Amino acid sequence: MKTLVVGLGNPILGDDGIGWQIAQELQKAQGIPSSVTIECLALGGISLMEALIGYDRAILIDAIITRQAPIGSVHCYKLENLPNLTSGHMTSAHDTSLVNALTMGRSLGAQLPEDISVVTIESQKIFEFSEEMTSEVAAAVPQALRIIQNLLIESGAEEAP
Repeated sequence: MKTLVVGLGNPILGDDGIGWQIAQELQKAQGIPSSVTIECLALGGISLMEALIGYDRAILIDAIITRQAPIGSVHCYKLENLPNLTSGHMTSAHDTSLVNALTMGRSLGAQLPEDISVVTIESQKIFEFSEEMTSEVAAAVPQALRIIQNLLIESGAEEAP
């Protein structure tokens, strides 16, 4: 099963860089199956949908602002169960939502994953130029890594030798 793990965000916008940070840490981890590709991307909507073409499964990692959980809280959702589909990089003011882009891509015959998980980290400072994350968001990295590694195990992917 080909799996794409995508750290979303912008590493020079404070907490918005958490997706990249987690993806970069995952790249250093031992035992990641060879069927898993890990990317850091700063896109959403149609461009993100295009990045998912050819994969059986996707795990997206992104900062989120719901104001419903403490800063640094980590949650995992199926894309269709994400509480606010207009948050983070799942949509864009100049594009469309990832859900709409996936519908369009499938209607055009693109091979897109049916199984898309989104690991979110409750954040607060995503619009200020800074390479520093708030301490609560930075502290969420180990928990997010465990969740992603468990998702990879659940997919039945074998560990790389």
